[in-house]
Amino acid sequence: MSDKEVLLTPDGLKKLEEELEHLKSVKRREVAERIKVAIGYGDISENSEYEDAKNEQAFIEGRIITLEKMLRNARIINNDEIDLETVGIGSTVIVQDLEFGDSMQYTIVGTAESDPLHNKISNESPVGRAILGKKKDTVVEVNVPAGIIQYKIVDIKK
Repeated sequence: MSDKEVLLTPDGLKKLEEELEHLKSVKRREVAERIKVAIGYGDISENSEYEDAKNEQAFIEGRIITLEKMLRNARIINNDEIDLETVGIGSTVIVQDLEFGDSMQYTIVGTAESDPLHNKISNESPVGRAILGKKKDTVVEVNVPAGIIQYKIVDIKK
């Protein structure tokens, strides 16, 4: 991960800080105990429990480094920075699919906290890129593998 600015909402910042604290205080201890127990089984050269624990330890340490770098490069988007006239990071936007008439609500967030299952889409996603900086009642085109989808921005909220 580069030293690129990481855009976060206050909720996103809190979640990353909580994950980092959990990894450092809980998961590190758990995996260290697993390694200790696996070493107790004897020869570690053919010990799958030891290998699994060491792999988990490497993953945890890598994630800790990633989270620390993200938090160092974080720029927090506060609610008072959200413009109700223009779509930006932190905006909750209702868009309507002009072909099918379906409406969807998305919150635009930075890539670090995107969660499509909870309608939090990245500013770098195709839909996020298309609507970022646009105003209410604007029609945007989103290039997707199946073709082009047209969305109308119905509302912008905090």
